[in-house]
Amino acid sequence: MAEVVTGEAVILDVPCARFPSRLLALALDLLIQGILLFALFLIVGLAVTNDGTTSATAGAIALTVTIAIIVGYPVLWETLTRGGTPGKFALGLRVVSDDGGPERFRQALVRGLAAVVEIWLLLGCPALICSLLSERGKRLGDVFAGTFVIQRRLPARHNAATLPAVSPELALWAASLEMSGLTDQTAETARRYLARLPELAPAAQAELGERLAGAVRAQVTPAVAYLSAVLAERRNREHARLAVSAARGSPERVAPGRGFPGPGSPGPGWVGPTGASPAGENYPRAGPAVAWGEPTGPAREGEPEHIPPANGAGGFVPPA
Repeated sequence: MAEVVTGEAVILDVPCARFPSRLLALALDLLIQGILLFALFLIVGLAVTNDGTTSATAGAIALTVTIAIIVGYPVLWETLTRGGTPGKFALGLRVVSDDGGPERFRQALVRGLAAVVEIWLLLGCPALICSLLSERGKRLGDVFAGTFVIQRRLPARHNAATLPAVSPELALWAASLEMSGLTDQTAETARRYLARLPELAPAAQAELGERLAGAVRAQVTPAVAYLSAVLAERRNREHARLAVSAARGSPERVAPGRGFPGPGSPGPGWVGPTGASPAGENYPRAGPAVAWGEPTGPAREGEPEHIPPANGAGGFVPPA
């Protein structure tokens, strides 16, 4: 794969053609050119013999036919088909510019002229050495013309690893995210990490996953917004939990009075929500707590009010 920066400043990953496929495509094109050369030479030879032309004329005609086949064949095909020849079509190859655009006539002409030297005269040795040393598999003609050959048809990957399934809750959350800040490079890196997850050791899975998750989170959700959302959700859940606890009811402590102890450990006089005391004894159900010095109900005529006990006195004061 090679990264290509288009004229719109978009980075694309394109598959470069491998050397065996390029060699086979070249062999098919050379075979077709050889057949054309033989056929044209036969026709020219018969025409020259019948007309009785001189050897100089015959040589000029032969040279013209040779140049037309060797140079004109690839230039004509690559110009009309935007980077293809019969051999390249058979192997699923195509010639493109360095920016990923289609091949132009000038580039096709430079490639065709360079092929005369590096392929026909020198038997392809310079093309072979240059292709092995180039990152994109370029031969000398590609270097001079600013082109390279790509693979248009890739074999299907039947055993490609599938991405992990996404839970409905996370899918709903992801649907509301703003993805404009997520770059293509980060997304592609994360996709490759998930695809190769079964091949990685547990330690590598954790380390790479944390780094990629941090990079994606920084591009999708800013740190301030992320922290604010998490803390706000935590506060809402705490409030909801407290509201549920208050609705269910909690044990009450009533004010000290007749038969009810003051603050401290539960004892006689402490009444739970069901009206039963911790010790299993039957005590009256506790009512709402009242303030000291206030009557607990309408005082009957002729009855003295209950007065709170003095400090250190018992829990009950008999009527005067």
